[in-house]
Amino acid sequence: MPERISDAEHVVMEVLWDESPLTAQEVVERVPEDRAWSANTVKTLLGRLLAKQVVGHEEEGRRYRYRPLVARDDYVVGESQRLIDRLFGGSLTPLVAHLARRDQLSSREIEEIEALLRDLKQ
Repeated sequence: MPERISDAEHVVMEVLWDESPLTAQEVVERVPEDRAWSANTVKTLLGRLLAKQVVGHEEEGRRYRYRPLVARDDYVVGESQRLIDRLFGGSLTPLVAHLARRDQLSSREIEEIEALLRDLKQ
């Protein structure tokens, strides 16, 4: 991803990742109600996402239909790597160690990580 998207823009991206292409009004209707965003707010966010080239649009009569240009999985990979780079010097091991030391991993999660590591070794 060339440019990071804000938390508000991420809400719009989640709508488009779930279903697209959508008109601006359809995006407004699918944004979680607790946001209480106006149509103008959603249109502003769509404009920002267009400028960042993470959303594209196609004309349909007098309106546009928006679609993501970045896959959700690719976004998650990029954001995860940014977090690891920024907080843990690019290494995943210190992140896992940090979570384990802070008792933020349940026994089940530890078992899942162990199983994942076993699978990766094979």
